[in-house]
Amino acid sequence: MNMNNLLLTREQATDALNSGKIGIMPTDTVYGLVARADNEQAVARAYALKDRERKPGTLIAASIEQLVDLGVPQEEIAKVAKWWPNPLSAVLVMNGREYLHQGVGDIAMRVVSDPAIIEILNNTGPLITSSANLPGQPGATSLAEAYAYFGHAVDFYVDGGTIASTQPSTIVKPVGDEIVVLRQGDITL
Repeated sequence: MNMNNLLLTREQATDALNSGKIGIMPTDTVYGLVARADNEQAVARAYALKDRERKPGTLIAASIEQLVDLGVPQEEIAKVAKWWPNPLSAVLVMNGREYLHQGVGDIAMRVVSDPAIIEILNNTGPLITSSANLPGQPGATSLAEAYAYFGHAVDFYVDGGTIASTQPSTIVKPVGDEIVVLRQGDITL
């Protein structure tokens, strides 16, 4: 089987996400497995594909307001807002929506700066993402690599060409008055 019948444009992918589908598309950093963050069934399906239990993905949003609307407290966002938009993910407390944070109580999130992703997010709301790979495998840098991992287990693919830099986002976590770097990535603090 091939992926040709699964290839969508960004506009078609937006419609697919809005109808509860999950897929693979370039994010602001790497190819990611994506689902609408406010769709519990789609998120559960994405997590199951990645075999994630008590290891939530990353929320990406077009704006801080989108994160607040999803249930992230403003006082949490204030700790890291000065670095956004950027490829910097912050692990912050999340109120409600346990299906997103899998009962852990916090989840990585970032506000993106890529205009193409912002356009999608403005039409879908925040997305839950996870790098397009299987546990323990390198992240996909091309659609062919992503297809080799997921095949027809996802509903669609969006081609963004080969992603030259596979540098993931930097991940930080506010601890008291300090910002602890959990993973060094594209942004250096």
